Amino acid sequence: MSKPKIAIIIGSTRQTRFADKPAAWLLENAQKRDDMEFELVDLRDYDLPFFNEAASNLWMPSQDARAVAWQNKVGEFDGYIFLTAEYNHSITAALKNALDQAYKEWNRKPAAAMGYGGVGAARAIEHLRNIAVELQMVPLRNAVHLGAGEFMKVSPLGQNGDMSEVDEILQPSLTGMLDELAWWAAATKTAREAAA
Repeated sequence: MSKPKIAIIIGSTRQTRFADKPAAWLLENAQKRDDMEFELVDLRDYDLPFFNEAASNLWMPSQDARAVAWQNKVGEFDGYIFLTAEYNHSITAALKNALDQAYKEWNRKPAAAMGYGGVGAARAIEHLRNIAVELQMVPLRNAVHLGAGEFMKVSPLGQNGDMSEVDEILQPSLTGMLDELAWWAAATKTAREAAA
């Protein structure tokens, strides 16, 4: 079996977003593993409209070519790590819209998360797990939370330091998340291939 292919999806599109710094750290560390392949997928690169289809693509094909292009991209992967900020106790509108623009492509694949902000996007990630259940994904227990003092060390709102300043404290949760992701990505990939 080929290695599971995992998308690291940057869930913010704001011009002033902080996401690029943790995204680079996450990709660099994830690529040290030899049991999965990783690709950074930036929502900025997909000109997704607000969801405006007659129904989810579970029920009928999407008509907007931008939505179809997104579905094709999402479909390439065996699992996902969503990098999200927390906006008003939830995920970003851009990420929610991207999740809504596909359905079948998410099914039976694991969903991991890294969040950042005052509480490490804990509430946003919990909401993301609920959305993942509805999309028939496997939401993972383990996540990476960049919050509180560690967030202020690396955020432009604080000291704007390098991610190396918080690396040691994030590594245990990153290892736990990636180990869990590797197991579920391999298991669901095997099951999907057997059912095909």
